[in-house]
Amino acid sequence: MPLYGTHGSQIRPNFPVAMSQVVTRFAPSPTGYLHIGGARTALFNWAYARKTGGKMLLRIEDTDRERSTEAAVTALIDGLTWLGLTWEGEPISQFGRAARHAEIAHELVKMGHAYYCYCSPAELDQMREEARAAGKPPRYNGYWRDRDPKEAPAGVEPVIRIKAPLTGEIVVNDHVQGKVVFKTENLDDFIILRSDGTPTYMHAVVVDDHDMGVTHIIRGDDHLTNAARQIVIYNAMGWTVPDMSHIPLIHGPDGAKLSKRHGALGVEAYRQMGYLPEALRNYLARLGWSHDDDEIFSTEQMVEWFSLEGLNKGAARFDFVKLESINGHYIREAKPDYLYDIMVATAEEVGRLADLEGLVANKATALAALPELQPRAKTILELIDLAQFIYASRPLAIDAAASALLTPDARGVLADMEETLRGLNEWSVPAIDAAMRALAETKGLKLGKLAQPLRAALTGRTVSPGIFEVMVLIGREESMARLEDQISAV
Repeated sequence: MPLYGTHGSQIRPNFPVAMSQVVTRFAPSPTGYLHIGGARTALFNWAYARKTGGKMLLRIEDTDRERSTEAAVTALIDGLTWLGLTWEGEPISQFGRAARHAEIAHELVKMGHAYYCYCSPAELDQMREEARAAGKPPRYNGYWRDRDPKEAPAGVEPVIRIKAPLTGEIVVNDHVQGKVVFKTENLDDFIILRSDGTPTYMHAVVVDDHDMGVTHIIRGDDHLTNAARQIVIYNAMGWTVPDMSHIPLIHGPDGAKLSKRHGALGVEAYRQMGYLPEALRNYLARLGWSHDDDEIFSTEQMVEWFSLEGLNKGAARFDFVKLESINGHYIREAKPDYLYDIMVATAEEVGRLADLEGLVANKATALAALPELQPRAKTILELIDLAQFIYASRPLAIDAAASALLTPDARGVLADMEETLRGLNEWSVPAIDAAMRALAETKGLKLGKLAQPLRAALTGRTVSPGIFEVMVLIGREESMARLEDQISAV
């Protein structure tokens, strides 16, 4: 997908925005997949824009050219698309706007709010060491802040530093964190434009958000300290500071920082594990936002209920068990044809080619079986596993639990069942049910004692839809052949 500004033909983009319109943005760095925390941030921005009749923009923060890749951009866009999170217009490339960032940096110099700094790396290291020796934070000491540029050493390309306020406070009025006060004495004159003419993240974000007309910034609370520095640039330019909401990061079940073992994976991994996008939206919405005690709600309900005041100040904890439970709910409620298409796509994506071929070749049977399978599955992969009895090759692979049911005595009962079933004139659930009940009564057994080994023989598992329904789904010929396989097995 093309990114805005990649040809550098437009320095100052035109983003028409109604003055009263809410504009949010999702601004990921394309250095990998769309991770679960980023997906939640995108969801909140999207939901607030939808709730208020505004729009969400997508900005790819690709200024780190060594780590930014087209493959990562594609992964981000694919992840958002799969989740159903849409944005207005084309994605915007931050790198493509470098000339605009430089223009504003030089304008700040002309306005007296920034200056050229010619310090060498060695001089900066010395400043830090002197600060440490004096018990102060190791930071730049403002050497070139009020110095005459005529004193600049020859042949040195300067950086541009912002003039941070020397006294007072920077206040961030945050919808989640409340009023957060930063002492300006703790801010240094940070770099906004490097010596090679490229912007720093701190500067580029402010210029982009202003030019894009962003009215509300919703992002992780790891950016809260950045907000104070960014407000310095907003104030220097006389620009309106957007409303801010800094949401706590997602933690693992143990309260530690979210890691891969907890679920810090890319969105595509959740798709491959068999989660539905609507279930993941529902679950992510509850990680850091709440509406009373509601756990399961549609995306439409989320948008209707969403508010910045509902964002939680405490860190959310990722819980796979709860995610599976929610996913199971959505699988149970879904239409079979929708699930069938996802099963086929998932089997193809994860390389389960035998399942893919079996599902495609037996579509009608799979669709007919799904209403029986759906209550038994929490993920699409489980649904595929449950459907394997439809197209499994003979002789069936019998799992350990099912194999334990196929004792010599059980195989003898299977032989009796095979003889009874062969004499049926009608192959239907009522006819099979009546025949098996009569056989159970004759042998003085409960029906379950017949059904359990029958299920093991016909599906290779101990869990399946109703076994008589299974027999009708796979047909008389296949059912009898599978029975004979197990009766004759040693």
